[in-house]
Amino acid sequence: MAAAGEPSLGAKRRVRGRIVRSAVLLVLATVMVWTGGLAWFARHAGRLPVDDGRVTDAVVVLTGGSGRLAAGLALLAEERAEKLFVSGVYRGVEVAELLALSRRDPGELECCIVLGYSAGDTAGNARETAEWIRTEGYRSLRLVTSDYHMPRSLVEFRRRLPGVEIVPHPVSSARVHLEEWWQWPGTAILLATEYNKFLVSLLWSFPDRRSA
Repeated sequence: MAAAGEPSLGAKRRVRGRIVRSAVLLVLATVMVWTGGLAWFARHAGRLPVDDGRVTDAVVVLTGGSGRLAAGLALLAEERAEKLFVSGVYRGVEVAELLALSRRDPGELECCIVLGYSAGDTAGNARETAEWIRTEGYRSLRLVTSDYHMPRSLVEFRRRLPGVEIVPHPVSSARVHLEEWWQWPGTAILLATEYNKFLVSLLWSFPDRRSA
């Protein structure tokens, strides 16, 4: 028998039951919101428009995905920008080596390519590029990266480069299936990981927006 003023065993069980049910509902709601956000993210990443006609001060390529460097070199060859900045290059790699790997004549574009070696992730790409953009005095850039990586890249770059026009240039990969992505385990894992990183980037950007 419970002492006077103390809740009975049945009351305690009811309270615990309500807490458990509330926790389960919270988890289910979080999973549903996260899943809906992931679906939006995959759809958005696969439908980013490409502005092919605009000329910018620079083209910036983020290393790490197939087709990115080739797209950046093609844009430079088409005179869409004065210079090409490649961010996140391994130490020791030179411009001539990158051009050779891309089957480009080293004498054709070597003069207009700058390599950045300090970035190890997307936030580092943004910091490294921001330093170079400010040194050059540029006011616009075309950002080249994979389509699934573009949303997070834009968050990081806009945070580091306020006032600089950033034109997205997403590059698709035959190995990443954004259409019906849930049927491809590799793509689903890639998108889920990238979506989580995108959410973290958004959270980190909020203090900067409040202080702006």
